[in-house]
Amino acid sequence: MTTEETAMQWNEELQAVRQRLLAGGGQAGLAQPSQVMGKTGLEIMQAMLAGQIPYPHIADTMDFALMEVSPGKAVFQGTPQLKHYNPLGTVHGGWYATLLDSAVGCAVHTLMPAGRGYTTAELSVNIVRAASHATGPLRAIGTVIHCGKQLATAEGRIVGPDGKLYAHATTTCLVFDLKG
Repeated sequence: MTTEETAMQWNEELQAVRQRLLAGGGQAGLAQPSQVMGKTGLEIMQAMLAGQIPYPHIADTMDFALMEVSPGKAVFQGTPQLKHYNPLGTVHGGWYATLLDSAVGCAVHTLMPAGRGYTTAELSVNIVRAASHATGPLRAIGTVIHCGKQLATAEGRIVGPDGKLYAHATTTCLVFDLKG
């Protein structure tokens, strides 16, 4: 498949995700405790993807969306916009960092049993190629390396439809019991 065909397929998949969210009533917001109580992290992420619970506002702010989840993995897609540029006229590093933090954090979330949560303790991002509003869609793929009782680690990569690497990251997350 050519780069253009892959980009077109990715955008079609994004539209399908957005339509599924709308059909399920999905919108930006905060999930109510009753919506997530007793669910595993993977079940929560799947409910979000189905539009059954709200997705975070940051997805609208940064123009990205959760595309898929499976145990130990989360994939997001975004296209940088002019509003994500820094004063030097390039995509702000925070855009890459936010997209990667979402992918690696949600990958960790998929492995949380009911009643357990996590928070990012450390995030290291390396930007290796400049993206722009003309780049087209980019995907951040987060994968868990280790998930223990107190710490979890994961790695993520932002890639283009041509397979080129734009940025990569590692994270360490603190894992804890949720207060009920």
